[in-house]
Amino acid sequence: MFCASASVRGSYAGGGQCVLALGLAAALLLGAAPLAQAQDSVELPLDGRDGRQLLLENFRPRAMLKVQEHHLTRARFPVVDVHTHFRIRTRHSPEQLEAYVQLMDRNQVAVCVSLDGTLGDPFDEHLKYLGKYRDRFVVFANIDFQGAGKADEPATWDVNQPDFVRRVVEQLKDAHKRDAAGLKLFKEFGLSYRNADGSLIAIDDPRFDPIWQACGELKMPVLIHTADPAAFFLPIDERNERWEELHRRPEWSFHGDKFPKREELLAALLRVVQRHPRTTFIGAHVANNAEDLKTVSRWLEKSPNLHVEIASRISELGRQPYTARAFFLKHQDRILFGTDGPWPEERLRLYWRFLETYDEYFPYSEKEFPPQGLWNICGVGLPEEVLRKVYYENAQRLIPGVKERLERFRPKAGGSAEQ
Repeated sequence: MFCASASVRGSYAGGGQCVLALGLAAALLLGAAPLAQAQDSVELPLDGRDGRQLLLENFRPRAMLKVQEHHLTRARFPVVDVHTHFRIRTRHSPEQLEAYVQLMDRNQVAVCVSLDGTLGDPFDEHLKYLGKYRDRFVVFANIDFQGAGKADEPATWDVNQPDFVRRVVEQLKDAHKRDAAGLKLFKEFGLSYRNADGSLIAIDDPRFDPIWQACGELKMPVLIHTADPAAFFLPIDERNERWEELHRRPEWSFHGDKFPKREELLAALLRVVQRHPRTTFIGAHVANNAEDLKTVSRWLEKSPNLHVEIASRISELGRQPYTARAFFLKHQDRILFGTDGPWPEERLRLYWRFLETYDEYFPYSEKEFPPQGLWNICGVGLPEEVLRKVYYENAQRLIPGVKERLERFRPKAGGSAEQ
């Protein structure tokens, strides 16, 4: 009655409140049962508990193995990391550079090869960024294929202009005078860079031969990332061993007719290597074929100017420790150390553990969920003479500027292996 009379008196606001109150009362009286039913029907997380299904992203198994562990806090010998990205990963942050040099000191990393030098003015900017730590870094140049061209108009890209190769050769000669130690090619060469008609540029396109020849004459090794892991070229389905990773990063998939076959890309790289025997080539990520070391071994036997580095591939090597160890022993003069960093210190120390111990079934990354395959790895326990070659001797032989920096390097005291 009070509410009705209030409404008759014209109090619209009061009437609205009254209607709201009545609605709430009705919900309480008439909707109690449906509300309870709704609460009962709330979906519980698929966490594998109490008989529920388990989502792959929620899978966090804890190994019950009780085996010997060696948590190494530094490398046994000085290290040259030939695969780092101090422009891409640090965005030229002075604080991050300072912190990582301290990490290098703790872990006995003597020299890092920064692969993000580019060419021209950006190369000078990168040298300036490294500043007072130039004795701890050598820098590789990069080629800018697009230049000032429009992203969606390949015909406007620098690579498709008549004098592109000549200009790049001149830029490389200039960068060499300013302490560039080599040339780094990214995986977009073969997978993204395009000709004027929109077709993908072939890695073995003869027009680039003067560039590879110039690198040989300048004694600048070419570190080249070709293709990607085998699973990235397969359908993203229940049979793909990297499904979880590709589900998170579908742009990493190169399956389908839009892309060349992985085998075609790797074959094209080998044709370039064989056409230029006086140029040193370093295949990034074990030539991106760490899943098939027998084939990589055959490549190394056939091409004396080809070498490989292990950045971001201990996940692959460590799940085949017998085969990997035999590969290291056989090709100990052709394998270089790399990480694809800078990474957190915990991940870096997993490299020492992989290379120096026989530890079994340990993670290859500091991340709780394995980022490059749902497995753990085992160590390969390399002999000291092989460790020296992989850690620094091969790099100082192949990469200009490394030997001089190693001679000036003074390891900091501290660091040990926890038994």
